[in-house]
Amino acid sequence: MLPLSSLSPRRVEADRKHACTQIYGYASLRARSHAWDADPVTTPPPGLRERKKQATREALREAALRLAVERGPDQVRVEDIAEAAGVSPRTYNNYFASREQAIVSAVTADREARIAAAVAARSAGVRLVDAVTEAVVEQYTNTGERDHRALLLITTWTALRHAFLDSTAGIELPLAAVIAERLGDTETHTARVLAASVTAAVRIALEAWLRPAGIASSAGRFAAGGLVVPSGSLPDQLRTTLAPLAPAFDAAEQGTRP
Repeated sequence: MLPLSSLSPRRVEADRKHACTQIYGYASLRARSHAWDADPVTTPPPGLRERKKQATREALREAALRLAVERGPDQVRVEDIAEAAGVSPRTYNNYFASREQAIVSAVTADREARIAAAVAARSAGVRLVDAVTEAVVEQYTNTGERDHRALLLITTWTALRHAFLDSTAGIELPLAAVIAERLGDTETHTARVLAASVTAAVRIALEAWLRPAGIASSAGRFAAGGLVVPSGSLPDQLRTTLAPLAPAFDAAEQGTRP
């Protein structure tokens, strides 16, 4: 049980901004080192209140996935997830907008921060587009047993597939911060445009991978319910959709070199 009090909308918004600052600040600081053997950069450990929030979010994710696996997603209510995690439905709504979002977050949790950190950890000698591509492929394909269960669930339910695709939007801002640091350019929109392009490419790869059999294009994607058998290799799909971005990344890198 986590005896947390309900939060006002203003307080919740302030907490969200604080959490974003922590994630993006971490990505920015890691980007400055460019390599693992550089001087270590650390951020202050989260306070008690932030640790409680993190624990609550994790408890909700785990409860959502466990109940969805046991009962099926359509038999799980927000109230059920909140009760299993030891919080009120009102507290649940401070963390997730829907049951689908909570279920999907069990596999996508913190992925955007991990991608940004992985890019930041690459040596400055590594081509930026290669660093981004390998970070994305690694974080989307190196999954454990729990993630496999969640992905199986996602391929079975249309609403979960939509939520899974929507989660790619979180990649943009943390990645943009790292790209800006890598390029040494925090004034122009270049880093944001590159990061947004990566986000779009990842979503397109996932759409192709999760497209129901018999649908030739994204125009009719996910129109039918039921199990979707992923097609092809996800790493190959990701690399294929990210490949056209190479000239733009290379041009941005060349433009920042003395």
